[in-house]
Amino acid sequence: MAVNQENVSKPYTVERVQSGFRIEKRLLKVLKGLAEYHDISLGNLVEGIVLHAFEGKCAFGDQSLARIGELKKIYGLDLTADVSHQLVEIEK
Repeated sequence: MAVNQENVSKPYTVERVQSGFRIEKRLLKVLKGLAEYHDISLGNLVEGIVLHAFEGKCAFGDQSLARIGELKKIYGLDLTADVSHQLVEIEK
C-alpha cells in the first residue's frame, strides 16, 4: 500500500467495531493474501483501501498491483469493477 510519509509518525486514535459482512470468496482470498504480503491485518488493509477510495486515490503502488495480479491468477479471480453491481449469490 502507498504510505503518505507526512502522516507516518502521527498516530490517530480510533474506535474499531466488529462487523460481519459477506464478500465474494475469491476476492476475500486475494485480500487476505495481500494483507499477508504487507504483514498487516485484513481490517487494516480494508481500512486503507476505503480511505484511499473515499479520496479518489489508488491505494496501491506498482509492486502491490503486480502482487494483486498474481494473487488473482492463483485464486481464479476474474471479476472486475465493471461487474461490481451485477453480482448475485448462488442459491443453495
